[in-house]
Amino acid sequence: MNGMLTVFRNAWVDTQLRKKILYTLFILLIFRLGSCIFVPFLNNSAITEMISGASLLNYLDVMTGGALGQGTLLAMSITPYINASIIIQLLTVAIPPLERLAKEGETGQKKIQKITKFVALGIAVFQAIGFYFTLRNGINSDSGGHTAILKYGDIAANDDTFAVVLSAITIVACFVAGASVIIWLGDRINEKGIGNGISMILFAGIIARIPQTLASFVSILTSDKEHVGTNIVFVIITLIIFVAMIWFVIFMTNAERRIPVQYAKRVVGRKMYGGQSTHIPIKVAMSGVMPIIFAMSLMALPQTICLFFGIKGDGEGFWNGFVRFFSHQSPAYAIIYFLLILGFNYFYVAITYNPIEIANNLKKNNGAIPGYRPGKPTSDFIYNSLNKITLFGAIFLGIIAVFPIILSWINPQFSQVSLGGTTMLIIVGVALETVRSLESQIMMRHHPGFLD
Repeated sequence: MNGMLTVFRNAWVDTQLRKKILYTLFILLIFRLGSCIFVPFLNNSAITEMISGASLLNYLDVMTGGALGQGTLLAMSITPYINASIIIQLLTVAIPPLERLAKEGETGQKKIQKITKFVALGIAVFQAIGFYFTLRNGINSDSGGHTAILKYGDIAANDDTFAVVLSAITIVACFVAGASVIIWLGDRINEKGIGNGISMILFAGIIARIPQTLASFVSILTSDKEHVGTNIVFVIITLIIFVAMIWFVIFMTNAERRIPVQYAKRVVGRKMYGGQSTHIPIKVAMSGVMPIIFAMSLMALPQTICLFFGIKGDGEGFWNGFVRFFSHQSPAYAIIYFLLILGFNYFYVAITYNPIEIANNLKKNNGAIPGYRPGKPTSDFIYNSLNKITLFGAIFLGIIAVFPIILSWINPQFSQVSLGGTTMLIIVGVALETVRSLESQIMMRHHPGFLD
């Protein structure tokens, strides 16, 4: 923590970096103001009621800083861009043209970023249309027989087709425009701010939920006056556990296995090259929060689809039982969720980390791992080491993700608390990434030149 504060203090002293920090804060302020602009024709209280019963929508509400639950302009926030980034990253491994672009350096990365933005726009349109129909079917009809989540106002009668079409076009257009604005704001932070624009916006949205989380703790303390003392003890223990989890997340995020590498000496002309020792760093949590996002989206998809058809799990029958099976209160949900995180973690590491390519690169540069011959023995050693590290990382992610669910079983009131494992990973990851970025910029600006 002291090192982080030192980095920010040194960055603030530098005039150029201070301007970048202030510009980034200004962009984040615009983002939060945009989260307060309500979309026309929406009943905000009805949206909040609907989201509280759907795990995926509740998760998206946390990612958007509460904008989704209030039906504001930036309701979809950065989720279309995140989904597009994941899709393009996966396709980069499967499609040769994208793979070649990824290997072309900065020029190729700019082209991939442009493709990602177009894909994000398409996802935003699809997601906005799906969210609109989910809003229409997710709330029971009012006494007049019309969907209670839509408010047509004075533009036409509720049974007028023109009002329905106009409201649908307006709502979808506002959501898509909000997602486009988010991408533009992220680009501004990358160009004139401290960088990591998309991550900073996601970070700001989650941080904005902290007051609501504190309010949830207060409501837990004051809701049951007969057991105030017990609730106070339970909240204190929970806060201690959350602080310990933050430390655990920081520790595991920085943890890595270092495989030693020795480069052989070689003579080129009259000069001798090589002979130095280095290492290959393999991070324990190299996949970050991606496996949790994959697993959560897959687990919440059945419940969200049922909600699309108006099935909320509060009745009898197969489909209502199906919805309850995929709710957080179901032990089967936690078990399947944990196993999916393990599987997705191995899958994500497998497509982003190629032991054979690493072994071939070492061989081309006259490098070798002590005790292992170049080629297949080296790749097998890296593969086995990677599997062991991946298992530890997968178990770590599973524990972080499942812990809030277990906590809600112990005390159902804690289901209101949005500070889950996923948000912790994002907050810690973005904070560490921002500190590293500021450190590198400070070093570049104050590095002595050749003439000094």
